Order: sequence, then C-alpha cells, then structure tokens
Amino acid sequence: MVTFCRETRVLIVAGKGGTGKTTIAAALAVMAAEAGVSVLVVELEGKPGLHAALGGTGPLRYDEVQVGAVRARRVTPDDSLLEYLNDHGLQRFSKRLVASGLLEVVSTAIPGLRDVLVLGKIKQLERAESADLVIVDAPATGHAVTFLSSARGLLDAARAGPVRTQAAEVLEMLRDPSRCRLILITLPEELPVSETIEAAYQLEDRVGVQLGPLVVNRFDPLPDGLRRSLDHRAATTAGLGDTEIRVLEEAQRFRLRRHEVQQEQIDRLARELPLPQLRVPTIQAPSIGPAETKLLARSLSLSLTKVQPESVAGPSAGS
Repeated sequence: MVTFCRETRVLIVAGKGGTGKTTIAAALAVMAAEAGVSVLVVELEGKPGLHAALGGTGPLRYDEVQVGAVRARRVTPDDSLLEYLNDHGLQRFSKRLVASGLLEVVSTAIPGLRDVLVLGKIKQLERAESADLVIVDAPATGHAVTFLSSARGLLDAARAGPVRTQAAEVLEMLRDPSRCRLILITLPEELPVSETIEAAYQLEDRVGVQLGPLVVNRFDPLPDGLRRSLDHRAATTAGLGDTEIRVLEEAQRFRLRRHEVQQEQIDRLARELPLPQLRVPTIQAPSIGPAETKLLARSLSLSLTKVQPESVAGPSAGS
C-alpha cells in the first residue's frame, strides 16, 4: 500500500458517471493518509460528494482546508487564471476582469485553455510538493479524455508564448509516471466496462499518461455456501412454508446469475485491458459519509495486498 501511495505524486481518478468515481477518490485519500502519506484532494467539478465523503461540513473552496485526515480544495479555471495573473504582477488587470465580468470570456477565448489552466494549477501543486500525493477527482470519462488531451491540442496550436509553455509543462507532467498516473473506476457491468476500455486506449494514445490499476466498484463476491442447494428439511424445521422456501430459492438463483454477469464483465475487462484490478464491494448505506469511506479505504487496501508490488502500476493498455 505504501509503495502504491508513493510511486507517483499526482493520481488522477476518472470514471463514467455513476461508477462512484468521487467516492473512490475520497477512499484512496483516506487509505493513503492511514498509511502515513500526506494527501491533498483536489475537486474540479464542485459536486457535493467529495466533502461529504470526507466528513466536511460545507462545499470546498479554492483555499485549502483540512477535512479529517486529509487536506482538500477546489480548483476552477477562473480562480486559476486570477492566481496566474496575480503571480505575474497583473493584479490590476485581474481586478478589472472581475469587475467587468469578462473573466469567463477571457478564459474561454482559446479552446482548451480552461482545462489547461486547471491542469497548470495541479502541476504547480505537484512541483511545490505541497503533499506527498495529490489526488484529483477528475471529470467523468467522456469529458476526462478532452480534459487531459487539452494540453496536447494547445501545444499543437500555439507556436510560442506563455500558453504554449504552460501546455508543454502540463503534458510533460502527464507523461511522466513518477509525477502523474491515472486510475479508472468502473462497475462490473457491460456499458461501464466498454467505456473504460475505450477511454483507456484513447488516453494512452492521445495523452501518453500511464494507467494505474483499475478499480472495479460494487463487485459483490458470493457468500460462502450460496452455491449449495437450499436445505429443505432445515428450512421446514425452522418454520418456513413452501412459499417462503420458493422465494428463497428464487433469490438464490437471482444472486447467482447476478454474480455470473459481474464475473463475465470482469473477465472481459481483464482480457481487453490487461491491468491489475482493485475490487470494492457495494456499501449498503443511504449516503456515503466518513464511516463508509473508511470501509471502502480498507477494502482498497486489502485488494492492494493481493496485487504483486511490481505490477501495481500495471502494463500499458496496449501491451
């Protein structure tokens, strides 16, 4: 676990919407903190899930705050642009942008600039070594491909100037596995697995970012003895009637079939995307708070112990 947490300085977490990407990002942060690693979690989309999973009492802001055992903050394109201008002695210009309401106009003037502004801030955090590990709760995979490939697009479009320099430095970070790696979250279902496979190859081809292990969320292993036929004599002795026994048998068949479907998708994922898998069970709770996040962190830690240390990063998607 310690090897995994210290093998890179930035861990970008992405996945199809609904796969539990934000929850897993929080669980990875808690797992790393429990291993003695200083962690900074970066939220990009401003959704409420991250601070709630970590035990925060309100939405994250641009300024860093301590939430439980980890530090957290939100990074936005507009705040990143203002900070960049202020750092380069352009405070008056930045104040005029805010006062005139033109801040968003400027940040959207060049296609891909907003994404590079955010990635540039992440690069700054990584260079400053503000934490042993920076975990980024990235956009869903559909937007993540565009988000992470924005630097390459700007690098191709800009011939010179600060925009090109920023894009080149961001791309350099993304392509260096000692500085940055990507973790994809999926579910053991057909559509999420297909999208994960497609996103993995696109990101490797277009960005060159190295993939870490895949996280298969909500995978439920079979309880011991579920494959055995129901003991009718024991059920009758326990006072169950024919209707109750029939319902139990139907539930058993449903559970077995569901597990078979999940296993089929996991096997397909392993064939088409040869990366280590970290499997996380379903958490039965109305919402995800710090207690549930700790359970998921322990599950991730246990899953990591089953992966050979030399294969934690995994081969490339195309190998």
